[in-house]
This record gives sequence, C-alpha cells and structure tokens, in this order.
Amino acid sequence: MSYEQDLDAVFAALADPTRRAILARLSDGSATVGELAAPFEMSQPAVSKHLKVLETAGLIDREIRAQTRPATLNAARLQDAVHWLEGFRAHWGDRLDRLDRLLTELKQEDTT
Repeated sequence: MSYEQDLDAVFAALADPTRRAILARLSDGSATVGELAAPFEMSQPAVSKHLKVLETAGLIDREIRAQTRPATLNAARLQDAVHWLEGFRAHWGDRLDRLDRLLTELKQEDTT
C-alpha cells in the first residue's frame, strides 16, 4: 500500500467510536476478543470485525496463543496520522498567531 492508502486506512479505522475505544483499552495492554467485547453491547464476532479493520490498518497486531488471539496496540502506525496532522497544526498555529497580532493592533488603535 502507498503512504496515502495507509493513512486512509488509519483514519477510516479511527472514524468509528468503538474502534477508538478498543484502541484506548489496548493502550493498557494486550487483550482477547472476549475481554474487548465485555464493555460493549455487541457480540464477539462483531468485535472481531472491528479488530480486523484495526489489524488491516496496522493499528493492532494479533498473535496466536493456544486457543486465543490477543490483540496488541501498534502505536507506531498512529505516528503516521500524528505526523500528517502536525502539518495542519503548524499551519493553523501560524494563522492564529497572525490573527492574534492583528487583534492586538486593532485593540491598541481603539484605545488611542
């Protein structure tokens, strides 16, 4: 996959609140499908579908351990999304700094 396709997959996976909650849970450590399904009102197969999306996006890793397949967060893939967003933060930070300077100048003109 290309960088753009990888990024699309990450953001598509993050678009769902259930998948974000699963990632938040996995930030505390590995978990099985049953453990991940517990807080949700959904079946284990439904949670497995969410895990497949996260795995395809590279946000989690799965391993086979006896009868279970615990999932583990792969935070490195989140770094691509953070890097992409950082470009916007810098852009908007500059624009907001300029707006702040303009408002300060206008306020000073008002007081004189």
